Amino acid sequence: MTIEIFDLKGKVAMVTGSSKGLGEASAVALAKAGADVAVCGRNTTDIDRVVGRLKALGSNAAGFVIDVTQKDAVHKAVGAIMDHFGEINILVNNAGTNYRTSVIDYPEEEWDRIIDTNLKGYYLVAQAVVPQMIERGYGKVIHMSSILGRIAIVNQLAYASAKGGVEQMTKIMALEWAKLGVRVNAIAPTYFETEMVKQIRDDKERYRFIQKRTPMGRWGQLEEIEGIVIFLASKASDFITGQSIAIDGGWTIC
Repeated sequence: MTIEIFDLKGKVAMVTGSSKGLGEASAVALAKAGADVAVCGRNTTDIDRVVGRLKALGSNAAGFVIDVTQKDAVHKAVGAIMDHFGEINILVNNAGTNYRTSVIDYPEEEWDRIIDTNLKGYYLVAQAVVPQMIERGYGKVIHMSSILGRIAIVNQLAYASAKGGVEQMTKIMALEWAKLGVRVNAIAPTYFETEMVKQIRDDKERYRFIQKRTPMGRWGQLEEIEGIVIFLASKASDFITGQSIAIDGGWTIC
């Protein structure tokens, strides 16, 4: 085995929600491995910033605005990416959001927003992208799940429900596409130092709880997601499908 097995030169990756956080870190990882990257998000300023960052790494990156909750918008964005790059070899479904409150107080409109973005959006994007992978007989789909798809924490009703759905979605897609050359896997991170968890980071009691609950005694750092993204996107993982790999400092082992 040589380092070439992780080489993504000549591959095109589409990363949803890649204008910040774990999505940006995933896009950076893929660019470092040689892939050209379609940076997808809602905020053009953030998209342009990330595109510039990836171009500095040598990636032929381009930005695309996408609303993953709307089927027509998804197909329009995927069409634009296909027109620009000609193909999509790697899909990272990462777009996500959260709203935290108790079950009794959880607003229906927030439930709909979280489920539409974090679960329905993954299905809509995969449904739009994967057919052209099947035509070529090869592709990699990576879903950004969470340890909250496996464990329970209070005030995380919709987010955890969506991530539990992502865990099952990964298995069903992998099963249906296994003989068609498309591998589907998930990454299940713990708490990483991102903007989406600023509310928790600013809560000293909860911040300390997460540190204490994690066997490694700390939160994840964005660059620590890079290795698993490259692995699942590359030929190194060609005989792996339907799996969800926790990157959690040991949280889910105890």
